[in-house]
Amino acid sequence: MSGFDNPFDPDHILKRGGCSCGQHASQVAHEQAVLADEEARIGRVVESTVMRALFPEDTARRNFLRAVGVSTAMAAVSSFFPLAAAKALAAERAPLEKTDLKIGFIPITCATPIIMAGPMGFYAREGLNVSLLKTAGWAVVRDKVMNKEYDASHMLSPMPLAISLGLGSQAQPVNVAAIENINGQAITLALKHKDKLDPKSWKGFKFGLPFDYSIHNLLLRYFLAEHGLDPDKDVELRIMPPPDMVANLRAGNIDGFLGPEPFNQRAVYEEVGFIHTLSRDIWDGHPCCAFGVSESFAKANPNTFAALFRAIASATEYAHKPENRADIIKAIAPANYLNQPIPVLEQVMTGRFADGLGKVRNVPDRVDFDAFPWPSMAVWMLTQLKRWGYLKGEVNYKQIAENVFLATDARKRMKEMGLKPPASDYAKYTIMGKVFDPAKPELYLKSFKISRA
Repeated sequence: MSGFDNPFDPDHILKRGGCSCGQHASQVAHEQAVLADEEARIGRVVESTVMRALFPEDTARRNFLRAVGVSTAMAAVSSFFPLAAAKALAAERAPLEKTDLKIGFIPITCATPIIMAGPMGFYAREGLNVSLLKTAGWAVVRDKVMNKEYDASHMLSPMPLAISLGLGSQAQPVNVAAIENINGQAITLALKHKDKLDPKSWKGFKFGLPFDYSIHNLLLRYFLAEHGLDPDKDVELRIMPPPDMVANLRAGNIDGFLGPEPFNQRAVYEEVGFIHTLSRDIWDGHPCCAFGVSESFAKANPNTFAALFRAIASATEYAHKPENRADIIKAIAPANYLNQPIPVLEQVMTGRFADGLGKVRNVPDRVDFDAFPWPSMAVWMLTQLKRWGYLKGEVNYKQIAENVFLATDARKRMKEMGLKPPASDYAKYTIMGKVFDPAKPELYLKSFKISRA
C-alpha cells in the first residue's frame, strides 16, 4: 500500500494496486500525478495516516464512506481531527542546510532507488539537486565518503559496520539510513561446470566477490561451509568490481561468482554462465545494499538528511511495486546509470528469467526493495564477520547494530510519510534451514563447525 493512495475513495482498496481515482490508465500514472504536486502529496499522506488510524480494517473504512458519502465523511473526520492544520504543519519544513549533493553509486540493480530517484524526480521533489556519480568499486566508494568527496552513497550493507569499527580502514562513524534492496543476488558458474551442480564438487574453484565487507562474501562463505567446504582452504575467493565479473568468467580467471544483478543474468545473456542458486534461496529477504551517510554529515545537515531519507524511502516504496518496474527499468538502463540491455534488466526485475540451463524460471521476488534498516540484520552480519576472523574480541552486538543501523530514525520518518514500518527492530531469520535469534548471537556463532572464531 502507498501512503499516497486516496483514503476517501470507497471504491479504492488501500492494500491493492489499480488506479484509485479512475482518471488514469494505471496506478503508476495516478501516483505520478499525485507525486508531481507537492502540496497534494503531503495532504494525501496526512489523510491516509489519519484514516488508517481510525479504520485499521480497510473494509470498515470503505463501508463507512459508502454509507455517508465522501463530503460528509471528510466533514465528520475534520470535526474532531484538524486535517487542514495537520496538512499545513506537515508542509512547513525547516530549510535545507545543503541542496547541492554528490551521491555515489555502483552500477548494479541494488542501487535502483538511489539511481531512479534522480531521473524520476524524487530528489527534486524534496528540494535537492543531486549529482549521481558512477563509481569504479567499493573501496573507492568507502574512501570518497570518508574523505567527504561524497555527501552520501550507495553502500554494501556491511560496509558502514566495517567502516565504523575500523575494519579495512580507519574507524569513522557511518550510518545505514535505509536498506535499498533485499534478495537480488545469485551464485553463477561457468558453463563448463554444468556437470558440477553439487557444491561439494567445487573444491579448488575460484570465486569472484565484490568486496570483503559485503553480504556476498558472508553468504557465499555460509553456503560453502554448510556444504562442508572451508571457504579459506578449499576454494579461492577473489575480490573484483561487479562489472568485471562476467569478463573474468569468460576468460576463465574464475569458475563462478556470487554477485549482484544484472551480472548473473548478463552471464546467461552472453552465454558464458548459468545461475546455480539465487541468494533468496540461501536467505529469503536478506539485505544487500544500503544508503550510507557519514554520522558527521547527518548531524551537520539534519534537515537535508531528513529530505534525503524521504526521497530514498519514497523511491524504495515505489520500486517495491511490480507494476512500476517497467518505467523504472527505462530510467536506470541508460549508459550513465547501469548501461545494460533492457531484456537483461527485465528478466532481473520481473523475476521471469532464463537460468542458462535451458529453463525459464518465474521467481517474482527474485529482487525486491524494502527501506527499513533492521538492527537484527546487522547483528547477523557481525556474527559472520567474527566467524571468519574479520572482527575479533568481545562484541557488543546490540549496541553496534543500533548505532549504525538507524531504525528509530527510519521508523519515525516513515510514519511521517504515511508508510508503515515494522513494530520491532528485531526479527528471527531462517538461513539455509538454520534459525538465527538476534538475542543469542554468541550461541549462534558457536554452533558452526567451520569457523575462524
